[in-house]
Amino acid sequence: QVQLVESGGGLVQAGGSLRLSCAASGRTVSNYAMGWFRQAPGKEREFVAAVRWYGSATYYTDSVKGRFTTSRDNAQNMVYLQINSLESEDTAVYYCAAGAGLVPQSPNDYNYWGQGTQVTVSS
Repeated sequence: QVQLVESGGGLVQAGGSLRLSCAASGRTVSNYAMGWFRQAPGKEREFVAAVRWYGSATYYTDSVKGRFTTSRDNAQNMVYLQINSLESEDTAVYYCAAGAGLVPQSPNDYNYWGQGTQVTVSS
């Protein structure tokens, strides 16, 4: 079992930055992907970014490329999402997730989910 806890959300002006953190506890596996998803009110959950526990592969949805960066600290079992140049469209609850699979953009490939952290962008 893996438990995930997100933190770092808040209220930020458009153009500002945030760094979200995801603390993982329990067993982690080298082929697991750590994903970030978000869900805005009245909208479906969407993929944001992902990184594997071991290896350099990262993945991003088109709308966040160049603005968001995901990274990991294996020794501390931490995953981060650096968010720059925030836009109003980024307002959502952000979730981290862990799982094994070949398609990191698919929520079906994730077995464990955090509780979410709210990001609100003012404009």
